[in-house]
Amino acid sequence: MNIAPRHIALSVAGICLAALAFALVAQYGFGLRPCNLCLIQRVPFALAALLGLAALKDGWPAGTLLRLAGIALVINGGIAVYHVGVEQHWWASAVCSGSQQGAVAVADLMAEMSRPAEAQCDTPAWSFHGITMAALNVPFSALFGLAVLWAVRRSKGLTP
Repeated sequence: MNIAPRHIALSVAGICLAALAFALVAQYGFGLRPCNLCLIQRVPFALAALLGLAALKDGWPAGTLLRLAGIALVINGGIAVYHVGVEQHWWASAVCSGSQQGAVAVADLMAEMSRPAEAQCDTPAWSFHGITMAALNVPFSALFGLAVLWAVRRSKGLTP
C-alpha cells in the first residue's frame, strides 16, 4: 500500500489542529483550566501541525518533516504518561508549582490572593470513570505518531 506524502501531511496538520481546537474548546467553552503539563502537551501538536503544513511545500524535505512530526507526537505520548503519573501521585512534578516552603511576606500573600488560582497538575480538571484527558492523550498521541511514522515509511515518493 502506497500512501501519498500530501495525504500524510494533510492528515497530520488536520488532526493536530483538531486536537488543539478540542483543547481550546475544553478550556474556553467548558471552563476546564489547563495545568502547566496540559499546556506543555499542546506544544508537540502545534509543532507537528506546522511540520505537516511545511511538508506540503514543494522543494521541502517532506519525508524528514513528517518523520519529525511523528517523533514529536510519540514524545507527546511520553509527556502524557508523565502527566498521568503526576495525576495518580506516582511521582511529583518538576513542572507544576507546589506549596511554598518557609516564611512568606504579607505583601506576597496579598499578591497571591489577587491572582486566580493556578490549576494543579495532580488534580485533573475532567475525569470520566477515572480516565482523564491526559490518560486519553497517551494512546492518541503515541499511536498517531507511530501511524505517521509507519505511513511515511510506506509512502511513495519519500526517501527512506
